[in-house]
Amino acid sequence: MAQISAEKREELLSEEKEEKQRYRALKGPARQYQKVLGILIPIIGIVFILNIPLYFGVSFFNQQFLGLFLGLLLALMFVILPPFAKSSRSSLPWYDLIFSLLSLFSGFYIFICYPNLISTIGLITPFRVLMGIIVIFLIIEGTRRTSGWILVAVVLFFIVYFKFGYLLSGILEIQKISWGRMVTQLFLGADSIYGVALRTAAIIVFGFILFAQIMFGTGGAKFLFGLAESAMGRYRGGPAKAGILASAFFGMLSGSAVANVAATGTLTIPMMKDIGYKPYFAGAVSAVASTGGVITPPIMGAAAFIISEFLGVPYAEVLYIAIVPAALYYLSLFMQVDLRASKDGLKGMPPEQVPSLTKVLKEGWFFLIPIVVLIYVIFFLHLNPESAALFSLVSLLIIGLIKKDIRAKLKGFVTFFENTSRSMLEVSIICGAAGLVIGVITYSGLGLTLSRVLTELAGHNLLLLTVMTAIASIILGMGMPATAAYLLLALLVAPALIDMGVAPLIAHLFIFYFGCFSFITPPVCLAAYAAASIAGADLMQTAIQGMKLAIPAFIVPFIFIFNPAVALQGTALEIIRELFFAVIAVFAVSIALEGFLKKRKGMLVRILFGIISACLFLPLPPGVSFVAVAAFAVLVIADYLTAGKRLENVKKIPNVK
Repeated sequence: MAQISAEKREELLSEEKEEKQRYRALKGPARQYQKVLGILIPIIGIVFILNIPLYFGVSFFNQQFLGLFLGLLLALMFVILPPFAKSSRSSLPWYDLIFSLLSLFSGFYIFICYPNLISTIGLITPFRVLMGIIVIFLIIEGTRRTSGWILVAVVLFFIVYFKFGYLLSGILEIQKISWGRMVTQLFLGADSIYGVALRTAAIIVFGFILFAQIMFGTGGAKFLFGLAESAMGRYRGGPAKAGILASAFFGMLSGSAVANVAATGTLTIPMMKDIGYKPYFAGAVSAVASTGGVITPPIMGAAAFIISEFLGVPYAEVLYIAIVPAALYYLSLFMQVDLRASKDGLKGMPPEQVPSLTKVLKEGWFFLIPIVVLIYVIFFLHLNPESAALFSLVSLLIIGLIKKDIRAKLKGFVTFFENTSRSMLEVSIICGAAGLVIGVITYSGLGLTLSRVLTELAGHNLLLLTVMTAIASIILGMGMPATAAYLLLALLVAPALIDMGVAPLIAHLFIFYFGCFSFITPPVCLAAYAAASIAGADLMQTAIQGMKLAIPAFIVPFIFIFNPAVALQGTALEIIRELFFAVIAVFAVSIALEGFLKKRKGMLVRILFGIISACLFLPLPPGVSFVAVAAFAVLVIADYLTAGKRLENVKKIPNVK
């Protein structure tokens, strides 16, 4: 088994410790101030989702709530998140206290004054410009602390373009704008900071994060992991398969790849190593499986909610088209893990270590109720997602009234609220920063211009355009969070795909997938790095292996963009046919990558399997797909005939190689 040096291991442990100590540990008045903010944010969120003021005959603009919500989050961020890695974690410096108080003031300013501001938005006053500069600065500094310099550079680039784009020539030239008007538009415009991106985070994402925090805090994570382990643990390469299933379960509710790694990887990675998987491979499996959770219904990542808001379609429709692509993603990973286990002769878990499915269900079956409620409310009652999240939360609270052990854990609601507020920081501030970019693109007309340029560069060839889009997504994903990468691509690239005839929902799903791959795309692949730290493996080796495992997953978006039936768009016959082709394509590319089926494959055979996969997802004549399937069948049958007597079915007899 591969080992790493003591120095490297110490470095990894140091990085893991540093990540855990990312936030300040305050005491005294500063801690009480932090606590008030942490509790107040979820309360404000719940009040707005339920629209409680309306019951008292009072109504507010969405922007009033969003201003207050963002102001509170920025205030909390400056309290708990130091400006630099080496800053003190035990005290609150004066400048961060000032930034926090300015954030609070800006939030209440928008909440109280927005009705008057919107009615006189064309009026440019020194105070409005000053407030706009302050809010934009706070958002940019918050973005730097939560997401790093790359996203900050992107935001600043667009702001500079908005101001000085008139100096350019050709299609990129825009109208000249004064500093005061530019700041006012970005600050108060309905399509900027307090627009659709922040609204999605503050209302929809918030509801699901609160639900997930309480669900997992009361034992839901332990139940889901036990369910996965009992279902897959006994099979060949069992811990890896259990880890994949656990990551899918966890991701269905969390929507965070890094949190998924932390929750499931700490349990599954050591078990994978124990049965013989190399540390870097175990870490890569956890990272890729956890990333898949972001694209797995019913919750998915924040970007999925934004798709619904951008396109004005029911969230249930987004979930509906995402079901099969998510299944194909996990099928490809499952296939590679199984082939690797077979190739290396790895066993399943010892029977005594595999939890009984009956026992797991008996102890935690009630955790399935909130999930069922969530699915029922979204798909059958057709309520909005934030209401669905609260219904699921209410069902969990009702269970807490009945189950004594859950009731005891629910007493820690203050901790749940604070954890929810902390979890909201990154996504909300990113959406605020994205709002600035959206404002520039909307008010300058850059979105339409770039869409036309991309279409012309691709020569009106959809395949070339999708490849360009995928590359752009990967490059952006290398330095930006998935939600930010998606938002930028949705504004700049999605219109070009739609102009080429791709259905809007399919186009946005395509971009969403590649934005999510930022978690496993070097050099900034946070899920891979988190998994490598847990596995005690080389960071880059884990990331590269993760990229290899994800190659079939990178193919999945191309499958559904050229064959919409894979996303359940079309007649029943088309859907069945294209699903069959898609499954064969995933199997073929997995065999090509691992170079193994019943025995090791030479390079020529691996290339043939790769060609078969390409023929099944590229836009080729229908007859080519049937020929590819026939060739696949011939190669598989030949492999079984020449491999000798088939090994005994390890799914029925545990611990048989």
